[in-house]
Amino acid sequence: MINRFSSRRTRLDQTFLNQRLQGAQSYDRIAGYFRSSILEVAGEALESITGQIRMICNSDLNVGDVETAKAANYAMRREWCDAEPENYGEKAKPRFARLYNFLRSGKMQVKVLPRERFGLVHGKAGVITLANGNKTAFMGSTNETFDAWKLHYELVWEDNSPEAVQWVQEEFDALWHHPLAVSLAEFVIDDVGRLSQRNVFPSVEVWREEADPGAPIIETPVYRQEYGLWAHQKYFVNLAFEAHKGPHGARFVLADMVGLGKTMQLALSAMLMALYGDQPVLILVPKPLLWQWQEEMLNLLEMPSAVWNGKQWIDENGLEYPVAGAIGIKKCPRRVGIVSQGLITSKSEASEYLKLMNYECVIVDEAHRARRKNLGADREAEKADPNNLLAFLWQIAPCTKSLLLATATPVQMYPIEAWDLLNVLSINNEAVLGTTWSNWRRAEEALALTMGQGDLPEDDQDRWRWIRNPLPPASESPDFKNIRRSLKLSDEVAVAPGDAWDKLREPDKARIRRLAKDFGRCIIER
Repeated sequence: MINRFSSRRTRLDQTFLNQRLQGAQSYDRIAGYFRSSILEVAGEALESITGQIRMICNSDLNVGDVETAKAANYAMRREWCDAEPENYGEKAKPRFARLYNFLRSGKMQVKVLPRERFGLVHGKAGVITLANGNKTAFMGSTNETFDAWKLHYELVWEDNSPEAVQWVQEEFDALWHHPLAVSLAEFVIDDVGRLSQRNVFPSVEVWREEADPGAPIIETPVYRQEYGLWAHQKYFVNLAFEAHKGPHGARFVLADMVGLGKTMQLALSAMLMALYGDQPVLILVPKPLLWQWQEEMLNLLEMPSAVWNGKQWIDENGLEYPVAGAIGIKKCPRRVGIVSQGLITSKSEASEYLKLMNYECVIVDEAHRARRKNLGADREAEKADPNNLLAFLWQIAPCTKSLLLATATPVQMYPIEAWDLLNVLSINNEAVLGTTWSNWRRAEEALALTMGQGDLPEDDQDRWRWIRNPLPPASESPDFKNIRRSLKLSDEVAVAPGDAWDKLREPDKARIRRLAKDFGRCIIER
């Protein structure tokens, strides 16, 4: 039997779609476009379907995009983000939640085909297995969207004859099983789930109460328009931000190899720290990298910044801020200021003013340029004779809560170079190398231990002196968590008391003896 429907004569969602889907056993759909808005029209009817919903949809994928799973997933990610679904607003959250449940449970499966091969925007049809087991087929102009079923002028032609049902089913199956048909990317499914729970913070102050690092990052261009973040980048940004919120701040040497995205890790960390606190962020980079840093922060993070060109500040829009003399470096028009290391190495007047300020975070790119002059074999015991950049870092380290040093080559010639960078981090921060009397502050002994050239002493008290000063935080391992719990020491306390050994339970002492066997190498690995 043939039925004809026109949206000019009757509402298609009420007279056709929802009636047929209510309690149906399955639904196979060829849709030019599929949007979550269909769930505003047929959400309850779709939920009542006892079997599976399968949709094959149009996509702007190129044929080359689907040659590998990785390329297809990225292309779908890009297309999904280009549609800016986050702009749908609060009213879309319920339908995103419903769609996410459909997709994640497997009740609904969606595949896409490259438009350049099939032009699916023109082919729209479906087969519905009704509640009583009978089948009906339909064709028409409707996409699987709210607008198509409720607002636009559309035509639907229904035919429940076996011949019509078989014909449409064959068309669906041919597309569904086509080699170029790819399943909806996991990123898209996960993002639907995120959007169903998305909250817009009315102010930075409100965000600070929760301080979820993902909230400001998830909708930046690097995440929505590019490939997103690698797992190691997410790990570092989260690690640095969580440490920044803590009592000691974030003090890390980021020593990823070239090409692993150190700039983005540092910039994202700086963005979160700037949002979380009230002090400025200072970024020290080699002069050739000044504008690259500013451009990447703007294009990938939509993050404003200003570059000091030696005479004045220039913001991300190219606007100049004339100042009267070197003291003008203290009046950065943005929360994030990018300064050439050449300003430091030349001991310019402006660099002296930088040391008079307080910072939320100081970031040093290519940090291996900060080194001692008296390098050489077997000279670890000598007092460092710093170059101008290293001397500057000694002076500015107490002025910032967090300090991040980035270099792909923390050791260029001698191991003492790596120790010198850690020593910079330890200034005014006992959580890095401990107190003045810590064994870790004696470079020669500390390097020998960490390089496997020496072992911790056999005496329990001597072992304890290495481990307690500083005592790693509870997050480092269950062992340190248990030791801190036994001593009732929070992570705010960087150094355990010297007499704490006698207060430890025997199981904790056994843990320390076990840790001591390879403690130095564990320190290096973490």
